[in-house]
Formats: sequence, structure tokens, C-alpha cells
Amino acid sequence: MRPAYPAAAALALSLLASPGSAEAKGCIKGAIVGGAAGHLAHHGVLGAIGGCVVGHHMASEKEKRNAAESHNKGASPAEQNNH
Repeated sequence: MRPAYPAAAALALSLLASPGSAEAKGCIKGAIVGGAAGHLAHHGVLGAIGGCVVGHHMASEKEKRNAAESHNKGASPAEQNNH
């Protein structure tokens, strides 16, 4: 199982290096939760890496939703139904 650590670490680092503002918050929160859950299963590092990946994804999705909502705020109700 050890060979998975370098690949997972590289994936997590590539997510941190990607442009955007959501990855740090999502990765840090996810790593904390995943690390704690992984610690209980004696796989804290894998849990933290997995949590970072999931947290990054969730934060990106939230950012997209917020952008879409702010875009629709100025539109009339009829225009919002067309999107």
C-alpha cells in the first residue's frame, strides 16, 4: 500500500498549485476532517490526502453555485427560468 502515498501526495499538491481561490479552504478543511477520520482507521495520511481532494471539489462546486446565483440576482424572474 505504500506506493499509493507518492501518487496521492502528488495529486494533492497539483490541486494546491492549480489556479482559483477555493482550493485552499476546501483542501485544508477536508484534510483536517479526513485526517481525523483516517487516524481512527490508522491511515491518517491517506485520510488527509483524500479529504483534501474531496474538500477541494466541494469548495469548487460551491464557488460555481455562488457565481451562478450572483449572476441570476440581477435577472428578472422570466429570465431566471430560461437558464
